[in-house]
Amino acid sequence: MNKHDKIETPSGKKSLFRIYKDVRFSKDKTPYNTHWNGGFKRATKKLRGGYYFHLEPSNSYLAGGFWGPEPHDLKRIREDIELNYKDWKKLLVNKTLVKTFGKMRGAQVSSAPRGYAKDHPAIDMLRYKQFIFKHNFTDKEVLSPDFLKNANGVFKNLRPFFNYMSEVLTTNANGEPLL
Repeated sequence: MNKHDKIETPSGKKSLFRIYKDVRFSKDKTPYNTHWNGGFKRATKKLRGGYYFHLEPSNSYLAGGFWGPEPHDLKRIREDIELNYKDWKKLLVNKTLVKTFGKMRGAQVSSAPRGYAKDHPAIDMLRYKQFIFKHNFTDKEVLSPDFLKNANGVFKNLRPFFNYMSEVLTTNANGEPLL
């Protein structure tokens, strides 16, 4: 992945999440997860977002985006959507992005976020609190010899979104650098 992006996570081993489940509040007291997962963080303050992998029989996928943006980042993203919603609409219908991931996913507020009009032309995008793209794999695809190459290609196809978001999150509304 470092050939097409700068990854901060030093190794595959460092990217793995723990296999132990938190069973304190769960009815299922099985001590281990039934999946293998982890993530890669993009390097430097300028490159924003993260990659995620989840491998499990009949439920394998790769994802990327912004799971829980900081409040000031979320405010800046919404500010950009409000001002540049036509650019956002163009970005979200990018052929490669749509072919690989379909629609953007993520948690949304039930109504217009505070400070935004309910009839804003981009209210459907302003309601997002998370900005996630997900690509599912079949078990056959995961077990194929080309899986790593295909997975890398899926992550690479997320770059137009990450490039745009990195630009948004490192500049103010006037396009002046924040860093």
